[in-house]
Amino acid sequence: MKKIFVSLCMTATVAALSSCASTKNAASLSALEGEWNIIEINGSVVVPAPGQSFPYIGFDTNTGKVYGNSGCNRLMGTFDTQAKPGHLKLGQMGSTRMMCPDMTVEKNVLAALAQVKKFKKLNDNQIALCSNSLKRPTVVLQQRAPEITLEALAGRWIITEAMGQAIPEDMEKSPFLEFDIQAQRLHGNAGCNIINGGYETDEANAAAISFPQVISTMMACPDMQVEQNVLQALNLTKSFKKLENDYIGFYDAESTLVLVLKK
Repeated sequence: MKKIFVSLCMTATVAALSSCASTKNAASLSALEGEWNIIEINGSVVVPAPGQSFPYIGFDTNTGKVYGNSGCNRLMGTFDTQAKPGHLKLGQMGSTRMMCPDMTVEKNVLAALAQVKKFKKLNDNQIALCSNSLKRPTVVLQQRAPEITLEALAGRWIITEAMGQAIPEDMEKSPFLEFDIQAQRLHGNAGCNIINGGYETDEANAAAISFPQVISTMMACPDMQVEQNVLQALNLTKSFKKLENDYIGFYDAESTLVLVLKK
């Protein structure tokens, strides 16, 4: 952990030397695609409070959605996908309302993002978000290493939660998903019917996944609510992340947890 912190301090110090006045590294919005750790705010290195992780922000350049975590709470919002190269117009940011022991980083993150008007590439894995000031960056972002890879989905998973509802343990047919990574195919049971299909990923975002082509058999069961929840969750899924105890979570475009899997 100490080595990681030292490394971030060094990269942030170098980034701070880059002025927002230069247009040399102005880039298109596609450069923002993916998730980024917030490592510096107004020239100061971000130091998360004990037990808290680095704040991060993610950009989906296809939908114009912004998501992430400001240090304590999940944040979400939008940005203008038609902006000129080097310009970033963020919509009003929303967030959850959880209280953490130390809210300092979160307050700084939200205040800084409210000032952002432009951006520029610093190097292959860093982005500077700038205000209208011609001085140092308001926020420095560093590309976030994926917490989990697509290969980790391989094999069979029991669905334990769908659309915020726990799956009953006494179901005759326990819903499950099975992934064939090489064939890029999905097989499973939604609680009543067998489901099959493919899935889509995004090379620019290792955590992106969606299920646009899932089909199912047409059998009717006494209670179809679980199946409806599972199919709705798959339809909404846009990304996946590792949860505690090696569980996997699927999230919608608003970064809301819609499906939980257990190996």
